[in-house]
Amino acid sequence: MTQQLPRIVVTAGEPAGIGPDLCIMLAEQTLNAELVVIADMAMLKARAQVLKRPLHIVTYDVNVRQQHLGNGSLTVMHQAIAQPVVAGQLNANNSPYVLETLKIAAAGCINTEFDAMVTAPVHKGIINDAGIAFSGHTEFLAELTDTKQVVMMLVSGHQADSMRVALATTHLALKEVPDAITKHSLETTIRILHHDLVHQFGIKNPRILVAGLNPHAGEDGYLGREEIDVINPVLTKLRHEGMNLIGALPADTLFAKHHLKHADAVLAMYHDQGLPVLKHASFGEGVNVTLGLPIIRTSVDHGTALDLAGTGNIEIGSLLAAIELAIQLSKNKPSSVM
Repeated sequence: MTQQLPRIVVTAGEPAGIGPDLCIMLAEQTLNAELVVIADMAMLKARAQVLKRPLHIVTYDVNVRQQHLGNGSLTVMHQAIAQPVVAGQLNANNSPYVLETLKIAAAGCINTEFDAMVTAPVHKGIINDAGIAFSGHTEFLAELTDTKQVVMMLVSGHQADSMRVALATTHLALKEVPDAITKHSLETTIRILHHDLVHQFGIKNPRILVAGLNPHAGEDGYLGREEIDVINPVLTKLRHEGMNLIGALPADTLFAKHHLKHADAVLAMYHDQGLPVLKHASFGEGVNVTLGLPIIRTSVDHGTALDLAGTGNIEIGSLLAAIELAIQLSKNKPSSVM
């Protein structure tokens, strides 16, 4: 039995944004994996001309296995786009194309054709403008894979000592957050987080810091009762099962170095409670991971950057980190040994 290189599929994201630019830049990066990009070939060639970068496209063949060598070649699974793309100019008619690339990548991961999927940024607004309800990759992939609950976690790169911040709620209006944090949802979130830290990241007994929802973690009920009524009872229950959970902690001090020093992950209660800290520490090199899925999915930590599309003034660090983490996680799967 020999170990094959993992085959990683990359979706090129919003075609008017920097996703195609990043994929073109991948042609010059050596990776310890196979790499397959799902995109419109003509669109990639046109963007490469705008960027004045050489690009040789190889048509994807499922039966051909070859390391991505960074020699200017990019293996592409062609998915036709609806209308020609102008860098920086959104077109709602191309939104179905964006979602189709995600569907193909997810299906390929489910049937084990691919070991993991990595997603370049999409533009939620233009997808909704096309009449398609879409709140984000995380929710879309959960629906595609018939997964009842998933957890969004950002990682500051792929190193072993990375900061990991998971979210109890994701893309919600702030006023909706308290009602969304129930005992059942929080318990499920923590179980998913704990399970994937053990089984995907290989951490035997993960130490998880849990933030309170309110300032000062509610200050004994004077600033809110969610900690007393919901969060702390769930933590107590799961501690009795052997989970190493610390909290609920005030979010304004939770990210102090002495707290994070021995922590394997942080669970924040909502999007803008945890992610600004992580992005401050590692913007441009962070990775978004969807936990709880039956497949491995990582993504960049930034948006479509329409104003930078086609300019060449971008960094590839976050996409490379997302691919490296996908490679690392895929090696824990039994299917990686053939």
